[in-house]
Amino acid sequence: MGLLSAAIWLPIASGLVLLALGRDENANAVRWMALVAALLSFFVTVPLITGFDTSTAAMQFVERVTWIERLNVHYHLGVDGLSVWFVLLTAFMTVIVVIAGWEVVTERVNQYMGAFLILSGIMIGVFSALDGLLFYVFFEATLIPMYIIIGVWGGPRRVYAAFKFFLYTLAGSLLMLVALMYLYFKSGGSFDLATWHDLPLGSLAQTLLFFAFFAAFAVKVPMWPVHTWLPDAHVEAPTGGSVVLAAIMLKLGAYGFLRFSLPIAPDASREWAWFIMALSLVAVLYIGLVALVQQDMKKLVAYSSIAHMGFVTLGFFLFNELGISGAIVQMIAHGFVSGAMFLCIGVLYDRMHSRQIADYGGVVNTMPRFTAFAVLFAMANCGLPGTAGFVGEWMVILGAVKVNFWIGLLAATTLIFGAAYTLWMVKRVYFGDVANDQVRALNDINAREFFMLAVLAVAVLWMGVYPKPFTDVMSVSVNELIRHVGESKLN
Repeated sequence: MGLLSAAIWLPIASGLVLLALGRDENANAVRWMALVAALLSFFVTVPLITGFDTSTAAMQFVERVTWIERLNVHYHLGVDGLSVWFVLLTAFMTVIVVIAGWEVVTERVNQYMGAFLILSGIMIGVFSALDGLLFYVFFEATLIPMYIIIGVWGGPRRVYAAFKFFLYTLAGSLLMLVALMYLYFKSGGSFDLATWHDLPLGSLAQTLLFFAFFAAFAVKVPMWPVHTWLPDAHVEAPTGGSVVLAAIMLKLGAYGFLRFSLPIAPDASREWAWFIMALSLVAVLYIGLVALVQQDMKKLVAYSSIAHMGFVTLGFFLFNELGISGAIVQMIAHGFVSGAMFLCIGVLYDRMHSRQIADYGGVVNTMPRFTAFAVLFAMANCGLPGTAGFVGEWMVILGAVKVNFWIGLLAATTLIFGAAYTLWMVKRVYFGDVANDQVRALNDINAREFFMLAVLAVAVLWMGVYPKPFTDVMSVSVNELIRHVGESKLN
């Protein structure tokens, strides 16, 4: 078993053990076991970066074992510059989520921690799979733990939100399954992604495949107009569920465009790039305006996530290094920033049991340490230079200007809208006079919460000040993808 298998199956096995432990009398032991398992899973992924060869676009840490011999299906894993950072991000955010739920979750603790560990392993499987069927199995399996997390530990409308999340994402994936079956037979009975990347496909076949993949990945991102499940899911999900949903699960759809749509249907990707860019710009502009009128903090950050992910899909279809590299950097940065913002909302909700902006005001007077972190993450969400939120957005804007000045200009409006809705929330929640007795009675963050937010603050600032390690790892793989898409010819 290699590093990738360990990163996948260690959290899954640990989660299954926790599920078997039974009732809440073992809650404290369960928490420590979950933390140890999450830390071990994270440490297993660290050598993927420290041992990563940045000079090649080839897959690294490859594992290949026959899985279903009759169908020529393989348990085939590997990472390149497009995927390796997401493996680390998944394992890292799982540690944060376990710490975040330490005191908050008091019922079914073993099931809560077990669900997140299992989900972590499955998501790493999505980022590592190099076999089409294996990818599909992992991709769909992510729905089950998240459905349970929202449905069991969520808010008053949790069942509705869980069903909507499940049905939207499952329905979108059915066309992808048809596309995988077509590619399997077209390639002579192979699910190997590298084989699919070199298939001579005609114009019609590429277009149909492109939209089949689009149906699955656009819902997962989510792109406008198939985004409506996300605000409901975020509002009803527990804090940990919102963190994982925003930080990791949205990235599964964006990653699918990189691994399937662009390399398998390169000509169709170029032909329909205008369509994706148009939807992305609508997300940036329209969803930014929708975020401005939200009264619920979670809904505001959820709509903010849709706008930021619009930047990601825009960057992919610019077909230049700045655009694609910027989009990947934006995915990683959004994982840190959006996860941190949902954690901050969770800190307030745990104390006042309200997410309504109108119920707060003057929080800085009673929670100064917490407010310092919250404002930092809010500034990163605005795209303030020196924070992680700025780097990817700036690269995508530059990449867009290289293609068309007006596209770059429209994309840049997200910085204005992002600052407007984020600062509006910050002003009303954190600053000014103490609004009411409930705010006056708030206690500042404890050591656990301080540690959790401090670690994310370091990540946000490190990536904002020194993004070179991130871009160096992905550079060769991005250029290889651009070469592949650019050199493709219709057959």
